[in-house]
Amino acid sequence: MPPEAKGSVASPKNWAERWYQGHLLFALLIPLAWLFMAVAGLRRLAYRWGGLRAWRAPVPVIVVGNISVGGTGKTPLTLALVEQLRQHGWRPGIVSRGYGGKGAQYPQRVEADACASKVGDEPLLLARRSQAPVVIDPLRARGVQHLLATSDCNVVICDDGLQHYALARDIEIAVVDGQRGFGSAWRLPAGPMREALARLETVDFVVVNGPWRASGDAPASAITLSLQAAPWQPVGVNPSLPVPTAGHVHAVAGIGHPPRFFALLAEQGFQPIPHAFPDHHAYSAEDLQFSPPAPVVMTEKDAVKCAEIAPPNSWYVPVQAILPDSFWQALTQRLATWRKPHVG
Repeated sequence: MPPEAKGSVASPKNWAERWYQGHLLFALLIPLAWLFMAVAGLRRLAYRWGGLRAWRAPVPVIVVGNISVGGTGKTPLTLALVEQLRQHGWRPGIVSRGYGGKGAQYPQRVEADACASKVGDEPLLLARRSQAPVVIDPLRARGVQHLLATSDCNVVICDDGLQHYALARDIEIAVVDGQRGFGSAWRLPAGPMREALARLETVDFVVVNGPWRASGDAPASAITLSLQAAPWQPVGVNPSLPVPTAGHVHAVAGIGHPPRFFALLAEQGFQPIPHAFPDHHAYSAEDLQFSPPAPVVMTEKDAVKCAEIAPPNSWYVPVQAILPDSFWQALTQRLATWRKPHVG
């Protein structure tokens, strides 16, 4: 048996997972969920019928999001979109909310040497891995305007913006976790759903992260995304240490669904001692002190926050999103039909 893990290990028995799957206690919040549903529905109708006007960019906008809370794989998909669009001659830029950052002002350009506590962990990861211009702003339309004014990008990827209807979009991609699915399917705050399942019928593409293992049927016409692990990288600058190849490792994950990362390590032949932290967790050096001694391995999203505080024998695992050629062909065909809106 592995040693006892430090931190809150994700399992069906903890309250976060009980909330996601629909514990009777959270049924008490269903009246609030009805209110949330009514307000969100009226807001969306206001944009659809013209009571509220969405701003349309002079370049195509691709929105990547989900209809449930928690990690579904949006960040790896965004990175794959940047790579593929470049191969087809586009100059992509990214707009994100910057969740978890405490920036002094918005909109803000994210540089590769920025501090994650200021700009957020996911935007910093996107800026470093993609080398595309990244702007953070809770107001997505304003962020896109700043991105276009400060870069030469000619297509925008809006990360986690499916419910931000103030920004008009040309392509919508909804990402779903194939392992957890939609949980209880209750609306916030009683359950994990931001919008109704019927919302998936209105998007351009539904992408399922991993094989469908959740209860209920998989979304119709869904495209399967798989995450492929790349070679481990050191969290800090310590090239003299050999890359671990087997055995126990302290596995650190502060993401929406940590068990996915722990399972990935087990598939690689390791024996992970899981340490699950809240999504976007702000780590301290004490958080990463584990016993007994063993290499520490974390997600790339965690690594952008831990370079200065991680123990010497610490690593992260980059992942790459793999999608079928049919998806990329359909996406490029949609973009090929895009026309610049008439101005004037």
